[in-house]
Amino acid sequence: MIYRCPLCQQPLQARSRGAYCANNHQFDRAKEGYLNLLPVQFKRSKDPGDNKAMTQARRAFLNAGHYAPMRQAMIDALTQALDGEHKTILDVGCGEGYYTHAIADQTAAQQWSVHGLDIAKVAVRYAAKWYPQCQFSVASSQRLPFADNSLDGVVRIYAPCNGEELDRVIKPGGVVVTVTPGPRHLFQLKAGIYQEVRLHETPPESLSGFQLESEHSLHYPMTLAGEQALTLLQMTPFAWRASDEWRDTLANSEAFECDADFTLRVYRHHAAEQS
Repeated sequence: MIYRCPLCQQPLQARSRGAYCANNHQFDRAKEGYLNLLPVQFKRSKDPGDNKAMTQARRAFLNAGHYAPMRQAMIDALTQALDGEHKTILDVGCGEGYYTHAIADQTAAQQWSVHGLDIAKVAVRYAAKWYPQCQFSVASSQRLPFADNSLDGVVRIYAPCNGEELDRVIKPGGVVVTVTPGPRHLFQLKAGIYQEVRLHETPPESLSGFQLESEHSLHYPMTLAGEQALTLLQMTPFAWRASDEWRDTLANSEAFECDADFTLRVYRHHAAEQS
């Protein structure tokens, strides 16, 4: 077991209904199979993260395939960077497991072990129920519940994470693969909210112990039915700025044309940084 106790950082040992450490901190395994490694004192609210309605709406949008080209590009970048068998991967901010299970499915022949982590219990519950080939946990990305040097790779799609934690948990030579919005991402959606849409670049991160190894952009058009366009809006951080009129326009549109624009980067962990 590569998990460690989020309270005292001791290794966790598996037991039938969960896990425990040498200091007898105990963590439950839900009937769906995921571990709850988010102690109550680490929560900022009673139920942090996305709620059930948001989770179901996002799943419907993603399962329609609109982000499938980005998902495949991410998996290609990951597998090219980590060629070989028996790799251990973490999907940070995994939500309901749309990206997590695809990584596991496409690397099954190489016997990769794929983990998903999210702070939203309802999303992880769905993920663990639908995708038993992966291992899921409810936990904070700021305090990753994994042992030092235990992961070959981490995937971050829009998800924040503590850079020092990445340095700690990723093996020498391992990678972080990130996906961030490109300058024209959802341009038409923003045009209905802002008087002037500014094209912002997302610069590379400065991750201690890592070097940017590769970077490329992925841009393609999406055609969304009204309900899908409205769902996509609700998935964005700027949804609260949208007027009722714009929401109605999206909901009633038969085919809303919108750009998808992503930047994918691979950061390599310096082997020399680890003792």
